[in-house]
Amino acid sequence: MEGVLTPEIWIAVAEKTGIAELRRTTRDEPDYDKLMRGRLAILDRHGLKLSDIQTVIGTLRPLEGALEFLRELRSFSQVLILSDTFEQFAQPLMRQLEWPTLFCHRLVVENDRIVNYALRIPEQKQRTVAALKLLNYNVISVGDSFNDTLMLIEAHTGFLFHAPANVKKQFPQFKAMETYDELLKLIRKAM
Repeated sequence: MEGVLTPEIWIAVAEKTGIAELRRTTRDEPDYDKLMRGRLAILDRHGLKLSDIQTVIGTLRPLEGALEFLRELRSFSQVLILSDTFEQFAQPLMRQLEWPTLFCHRLVVENDRIVNYALRIPEQKQRTVAALKLLNYNVISVGDSFNDTLMLIEAHTGFLFHAPANVKKQFPQFKAMETYDELLKLIRKAM
């Protein structure tokens, strides 16, 4: 979701709060637990609450062309978004994207304070793709970060979209592109 269809939520929070440490994403840190533990410590240290983050998310809009891309994609294929975001973050963005199906994680919140996070299942993206393949679906996956690579490897076809140079360099086996038009063409070819 983030980086492919929507802005990076944590980067937006970093910009709004001036807390540069929150700019770190799965494009920078492959270890998701390490990344999230660090984020939780930063939130605690600065007294940031869930409602503060949700206020920032409420100002975000999907990436330019993302809604049109999803509309076109949904006109010829089923779409399932697998994300390492959280239910408590995603709703405003999913509304703007006309409610595509989203599988993501949950935050553990006490009195508006984020105290932990709960993964849906470990390696959710890769395991979801594996399950879809068991059901005889042709799975085409698109991602931009280290946390997407197991999903891309598991899929019948995987693409990188808006990926940073470090991810493209480490995973040259995936065709990388920057425009939704090019991505749509490649998805159609892979079907």
